[in-house]
Amino acid sequence: MRSLKRQRRIQVIVLAAVALLGSTGLIIWASQDAFNFFRPPAEIASNPPPPNEVFRIGGLVEEGTLVRGEGETITFSVTDGAASIPVSYTGILPDLFNEGEGMVGTGRLVDGVFEATEILARHDETYMPAEVIEALEEQGVYRDPGES
Repeated sequence: MRSLKRQRRIQVIVLAAVALLGSTGLIIWASQDAFNFFRPPAEIASNPPPPNEVFRIGGLVEEGTLVRGEGETITFSVTDGAASIPVSYTGILPDLFNEGEGMVGTGRLVDGVFEATEILARHDETYMPAEVIEALEEQGVYRDPGES
């Protein structure tokens, strides 16, 4: 009688462990597309990702590169001071998007051009995403305006 109870407990524990591992695996598999990793232009230039990988790029919109096309397609380059990556975006840009300003884009690198599906710009004149600031500081391009 005692060994039957013990055997049943072990079976329940093993079944619960398998269910927990299975559900964890399903959660990870289902959320793979939700994780977009940030990359500065210098990293993309030195180690380009495959065309099917969705990631985020951030930096400053390079001066003199913003071209608004006939339709809704906009092209520009994003830089971190060490490298520059051309960007193509079809859609409406945020109001505060401008040359020389910080931006973050989500999309894929196809044939050397970052094809953005989403563009984010600063939300006021002082804000810049922390990831972009870190990448620009590493290249020696950015200095916090609050520092003297």
